[in-house]
Amino acid sequence: MTVHLHWFLPTGGDGRTLVDRHAYAANPVDRTRPVSGVRPPDIEYLAQIAKAAEQLGFEAVLTPTGTWCEDAWLTTVALAQHTERLKFLVAFRPGVISPTLAAQMAATYQRITRGRLLLNVVTGGDSTEQRRFGDQLGHDQRYARTDEFLSVVRGVWRGQPYDFDGAHYQVEGGLTALPPDPLPEIFFGGSSAAAGPVAARHADVYLTWGEPPAQVREKIDWIRSLAVREGRTVRFGIRLHTISRDSSAEAWRTAGRLLDDLDPESIAAAQAALGRSESVGQQRMLALHGGSSDRLEISPNLWAGVGLVRGGAGTALVGSHAEVADRIEEYHALGVEHFVLSGYPHLEEAYWFGEGVIPELAVRGLLSRVLASGAPILVAGGR
Repeated sequence: MTVHLHWFLPTGGDGRTLVDRHAYAANPVDRTRPVSGVRPPDIEYLAQIAKAAEQLGFEAVLTPTGTWCEDAWLTTVALAQHTERLKFLVAFRPGVISPTLAAQMAATYQRITRGRLLLNVVTGGDSTEQRRFGDQLGHDQRYARTDEFLSVVRGVWRGQPYDFDGAHYQVEGGLTALPPDPLPEIFFGGSSAAAGPVAARHADVYLTWGEPPAQVREKIDWIRSLAVREGRTVRFGIRLHTISRDSSAEAWRTAGRLLDDLDPESIAAAQAALGRSESVGQQRMLALHGGSSDRLEISPNLWAGVGLVRGGAGTALVGSHAEVADRIEEYHALGVEHFVLSGYPHLEEAYWFGEGVIPELAVRGLLSRVLASGAPILVAGGR
């Protein structure tokens, strides 16, 4: 089992700061006025990141979904025209689109991009966010709907008329006339009791946020046991930020600088908003630091500082290139195959990781020594 590396497209904005905090401010960022250190998510900048990810050897890029970012489907189809091999892990919400239409969109996407689509199904853990999109269901009901949604998607991908009669969807003769080839892999996350069985029945890759290894092991064991009951095998992935440098001291200085412009009021506002989330995974992220910036290294080289102001993935691997590779190797030993990574700013951090950590992983036999382009990975000394 080799490691699959993926990067992130910051379609909500990027920069030398934890820019996601605008979502929790009393007065949201005015996008018409430039903000120091913040880069708008225009297609030219996102294309730079996508091209860098492809050149450095990342397999795919995750594109988020939600109020504060651009639409993932439209953005990534545009970026597919700027890249050749890079895959796109498109996040979307089942509750705001017909499952038959989603299956058709995926099939079209595969033909347009020659098979470069991966799907990240986001059930949603924040009712306030869901209501912005017209979704009134509660937390557990959303997972029940996702279960039905994915049943319909896989059903209509068979290319034959498919009927489904559920609590949330009723489909008569649904089909995708030209099924996607290959079928997109489905990435799925969720830490609640309602999420686990859905992952076991439908996910190709179960994706967890970056918790300490012992907690990740517990999640893997949980999902594996549920999948066995369904007669399925599920692979595993983890979502992390990275700050990798030539020395450990330099990496930790960079982490400290990310917090320098965060005043207590910004942290308190973010923590209050995130604390209202129904997402069990989000609550687990908050518990890692408890809202305090005093003890943020919660496990060797695992830093929870990002989660002080950012929802979702709130931890980063921080250290020298070898130390970051050590942690990836540790998670890999637990059964984690896919690593979905990011860093601020995403363009520069892609290069730090790609030129520093990827050669380390290759030397350890965790990666193919040949990039998708056929160019060998050159392992530099002294890094």
